[in-house]
Amino acid sequence: MLTKPRIAVLGSINVDLVVRCLQLPLPGETIMATSSSEVPGGKGANQAVAAARLGADVAMIGRVGDDAFAKHLRDNLDREGIDTSRVLATESCSSGIALVAVEQSGENSIIVVPGANGRLDAEDVASAADIIRGSDLLMLQLEIPIEAVLAAIRIARAAGVRVVLDPAPTPAHFPLELFEVDVICPNQSEASAILGREVQSIADAQEAAGELHRRGVKHAVVTLGAQGAVASDGNDVSWFEPFSVKAIDTTAAGDAFAAALAVRLVEQDAMAEAVRYACAAGALAASRSGAQPAMPYHQEVIELLKGRVR
Repeated sequence: MLTKPRIAVLGSINVDLVVRCLQLPLPGETIMATSSSEVPGGKGANQAVAAARLGADVAMIGRVGDDAFAKHLRDNLDREGIDTSRVLATESCSSGIALVAVEQSGENSIIVVPGANGRLDAEDVASAADIIRGSDLLMLQLEIPIEAVLAAIRIARAAGVRVVLDPAPTPAHFPLELFEVDVICPNQSEASAILGREVQSIADAQEAAGELHRRGVKHAVVTLGAQGAVASDGNDVSWFEPFSVKAIDTTAAGDAFAAALAVRLVEQDAMAEAVRYACAAGALAASRSGAQPAMPYHQEVIELLKGRVR
């Protein structure tokens, strides 16, 4: 592909307040953390940064507040070369905040305060319709109101723009219209919530991917962390081996995976190639601390795919 993929990302923009600890606390338990940090995050912004680092021209559609975090969050996206002209300021409202606890194994626990992300609505999406229509692909997640997500899907479908949905966090009620996308890429817990049954093994994921396809999705990809990923197009269900890395922080591994999948689909239009590329990107993100700081660059992904990084 001679031109850069044009990716529109509609989603959340947060500041992550991260604490590292030996293990995650049990209910009612108080523990001591080993360190703390403040890093830019939010699933939408994470995916926008990842897509930009992987070589796409990216436009972000979202909201920040009018607090001290807002300028920092917008400036960070600008530094990554992302078009922030449709990132709106929200009066008398805080920016989104995520409280992230990360234990030494790399596993995490996250509490999100939506803030301005919760004010993103269908009118905001309509005002950014030209951005969506002019893109090769639209990326969506569910840390913003569902009405905004559905409005974006309708605009993209009418314009023939492909849609990749990362269904996180999964709502208690999963609208049928969310299945009317080109690609859905839940992790195993999200697939479990969507389908109402446990998805733990590779076999479970293969069944889940097939069921997601039958519900209307063109391609379903279920990620399994250290077990790799499974993809279905309705005809074949394929398993993709994981990359062996030392997990440091899995907070944004799924965001790196989704962004890499989207970018590679535009570039190559081959699902198997895109999933392999996405697995490598997700593994690299899991081997680093933080959300956006952990997002890999294209050459790093290529080197891992070639076996140069172990």
